[in-house]
Amino acid sequence: MKNHPLLVFVLLAFLISCQNKVDQKNAYVPESSGNLNHVTVVMPEKDWNASLGESVRNELQLIYEGLPIDEPQYTLNYLNPKTFTGFARQGRNVVWFQKDATARFQLAQNQFARPQILASITGEDAEVQQFYFQENASLLRRTLAENERQEKMRRISKSLTTEKTLIDRFGIQLDYPSAYETVKDTSNFVWIQKPIRKGHLNIIVYTLEKEALTTTFSKQILDIRDSIGKIYVPGRLKGSYFITERAFRPYFYQTTIADRPAYLTKGTWEVANDFMAGPFVNYAIKDSITDKWIVLEGFAFAPSANKREYMFELNSILTSFKRVN
Repeated sequence: MKNHPLLVFVLLAFLISCQNKVDQKNAYVPESSGNLNHVTVVMPEKDWNASLGESVRNELQLIYEGLPIDEPQYTLNYLNPKTFTGFARQGRNVVWFQKDATARFQLAQNQFARPQILASITGEDAEVQQFYFQENASLLRRTLAENERQEKMRRISKSLTTEKTLIDRFGIQLDYPSAYETVKDTSNFVWIQKPIRKGHLNIIVYTLEKEALTTTFSKQILDIRDSIGKIYVPGRLKGSYFITERAFRPYFYQTTIADRPAYLTKGTWEVANDFMAGPFVNYAIKDSITDKWIVLEGFAFAPSANKREYMFELNSILTSFKRVN
């Protein structure tokens, strides 16, 4: 009988709870290692080069949405089971396939390192293992995404900004590193920026009246982005300004942030009358306290560079949103 995703989720919560209790009793595991959004996959080489390996690649290397050039959600590092010992077990995200008479998909936390998510898939052959993996692939992706988000925020917390611009202007807080600095601050628009090699990462925040977004929110969000860009985000050349790239249809979702309803938009920006472009992520959050929309946006300018990790950083920062007054 296959595992139901809800039951697996409950099992994960139980395992995490149990593991935390063990940790509190001085159980020791080393610190995990590895780059963000990397996953170690352990299985026999013949399976990696066959249908099972292809299934893992298809499920874990889905396209990271909103980038101008396709990049996978996760970078996979293959390991032969014979080499999966010692330091090799300290990866932060591990998917381990093993032959066993008992067929199952199981998630565990901090098994060999901390923090770590270990997905263990067992079955009598590769076909059975593939079935259980595919049945739970969505749950696995969500679990890995949350694990990586928490790790990113842990790293950010080591050097948080002391700027109070967003608190003073909007009564909100975002957790971002001290490398970001406010470059524009008006009555209803704040622009925060971090220099990177040959480019910069950007966060902008502004508010909208509650009537600004209705049932046609997808078009309205893009039109508002363009009007805000024309006023506040000039390009390098005279008469150039920040707008939405309309040739590639953005992704739209309804979501929640800090228990508040929100619209999420991912897409590509460009500069009118110039040759600049890149990805953006935009959250329009309904704020019941002010009866307005709070708009948070992150965008990257990084020509000739992969942009997944830049957008992952910006998205992690935006989803740290809190109202503080």
